[in-house]
Amino acid sequence: MSTIGIAPTPIVGTRTRLRLTRRGRRVLSALVAAPIAFAIAYAGIAGGSALASGEHAAPVHFETVMVMPGDTLWSIAGEIAPAADPRDVIDEISSLNNLHGGVLQVGQELAVPQRYTD
Repeated sequence: MSTIGIAPTPIVGTRTRLRLTRRGRRVLSALVAAPIAFAIAYAGIAGGSALASGEHAAPVHFETVMVMPGDTLWSIAGEIAPAADPRDVIDEISSLNNLHGGVLQVGQELAVPQRYTD
């Protein structure tokens, strides 16, 4: 009886190295940069048009109150609007005057929404 043996043939490891040409690098750079440029342009157009139109901004009328020694936002809110919730009044005064942390200076003039001073 005869046997046929098949020996595995060694596969020669020819590794191809990926080489990008100058044109390939340009195409790859364009593919990466295009979505970034689109996102920046979209944000600029969408954000710019929202800020540019002042049609929906309601006018704010306000009176001013002078800060005296010992005054706090809580005491001022209680004086100008005793029937309203002081937290809401303080929030409006803080946002209108761009106050951070509620720090007041004696002699400082605070803008107070006119609806509380009527």
